Amino acid sequence: MLIINWLTSLGRYLQLMGRTFSRPERMRMFFRQYVREMAQLGVDSIGIVLLISFFIGAVICIQIKLNVQSAWMPHWVSGYVTREIMLLEFSSSIMCLILAGKVGSNIASEIGTMRTTQQIDALEIMGVNSASYLILPKVLGMVTMVPLLVVFSTVSGIVGAYATAYVGHIITPTDLTAGMQHDFNQWFFWMGAIKSLFFAFIISSVPAFYGYTVDGGSTEVGKASTDAVVTSSILILFSDLFLTQMLS
Repeated sequence: MLIINWLTSLGRYLQLMGRTFSRPERMRMFFRQYVREMAQLGVDSIGIVLLISFFIGAVICIQIKLNVQSAWMPHWVSGYVTREIMLLEFSSSIMCLILAGKVGSNIASEIGTMRTTQQIDALEIMGVNSASYLILPKVLGMVTMVPLLVVFSTVSGIVGAYATAYVGHIITPTDLTAGMQHDFNQWFFWMGAIKSLFFAFIISSVPAFYGYTVDGGSTEVGKASTDAVVTSSILILFSDLFLTQMLS
């Protein structure tokens, strides 16, 4: 029974995405919505991304220096490990998990409220493709902004590591810089950016599906928002495992 329900939901999701990725009826209105979603979903998330990444970068540097590094290791190990963790996992995967909670719940509750207040039905009556009108700008806005947020996250994490060097005196700036520059592989940056594109699609499309298919009142909107965040997080973790294996 659980498998049948899962397959039914998958089929409805694919049908909704088929309706979503159709040519917008009014390109001028679509572009306006697209810019608004980039600002609402992406730009408004820059603050929390910078704050969390700054402290995570600082904590990683401190933990590696105090608990892992020994006399047998070079002094630049802390900087090297901090850079690799920020590039490979935190700035792309973990940050997208955080965005799934912030942005995903917002999308699901917004579209779910429109469903329960019959605004979506009104759009359908007027002959508007409500799926494309409501969901497509959110999906493209997230796909555009998330790779930029990944860059901001990486830079903020590295700045946090340098803050421990200059303020906390945990490691010297010279050793930290040597670790940051040691054996840098440019592909690691692009790998995180590529993964973030897939994660951005999950963060935007899955909550939109849960909100669009809400059946009930305000209580169901809250439940759909919670289910959207949980499902998005699980899909991000599974796709992270698959993409890391494929891109490495």
